[in-house]
Amino acid sequence: MAGESKRSIRAGAVVVASAVAVAATVWGVATLVEPGKAATQQNVSPADPGGAGSQPQGIPEGIAHGSEAGGNAVNITIDDGPDPRWTPKVLEVLQRHGAKATFCMVGPQAKAHPDVVKKVVAAGHRLCDHTMDHDTVMDKKPVAYQERQILDAKKLIEEAAGGGAKVEYYRAPGGAFTPDSRRIAAAHGMRPLGWNVDTKDFGKPGTAAIVDAVKREIGNGPTVLFHDGGGNRAQTVDALDQVLDWLEEQGRPTGFPVRTAP
Repeated sequence: MAGESKRSIRAGAVVVASAVAVAATVWGVATLVEPGKAATQQNVSPADPGGAGSQPQGIPEGIAHGSEAGGNAVNITIDDGPDPRWTPKVLEVLQRHGAKATFCMVGPQAKAHPDVVKKVVAAGHRLCDHTMDHDTVMDKKPVAYQERQILDAKKLIEEAAGGGAKVEYYRAPGGAFTPDSRRIAAAHGMRPLGWNVDTKDFGKPGTAAIVDAVKREIGNGPTVLFHDGGGNRAQTVDALDQVLDWLEEQGRPTGFPVRTAP
């Protein structure tokens, strides 16, 4: 009887220990995913409450400014295209300097000029989603509207690019980001992308003024905003050429914005 009692006690202890282990495991998983925190930091992918899909591991929702190349690298970003006249000229300048850039494209523009999108990709540059309609007050619109603006544009840009090319960033028009738009972008593999230097080239202030803006503001951070769409971009093309000359003199390479780093 004594032997049987010991065996019963040992069996009971095993059951209790197993139950405790299971409970601890469940509790441990639950504590990894705290409200408001990116689950990818803990390699856990909770369901997306907004229905945007599971967030790809490693794509934060925070707005990116840094450069993957680190150090003193500069991110050249080009907005509002593609434009059949000006984007090829921008590409020529970039090629001449061996520079890389990120092109933030408007969905219908990409659909209208797929040949230009393909040239951007073929040259080794990256794609960024700049929405369907460039609505600078979309942060005041319903979440469903924001989602359509972002995801419809992503689809058109990737279809225009072909070859399995992916849109890797999302830039809100006029910087009109919202927590929801950032979440939607990250959930679909696009890092929200900001800027540190606004060259004000869209307003055509003159080539010298655009160049001076870069030199004056580059201390704010590495990501510089230019435009290849929205009208005559001759000043931008000339200024970009001069800026890249200056960066080379400063020993500052070009790179791409961070995608997975905070």
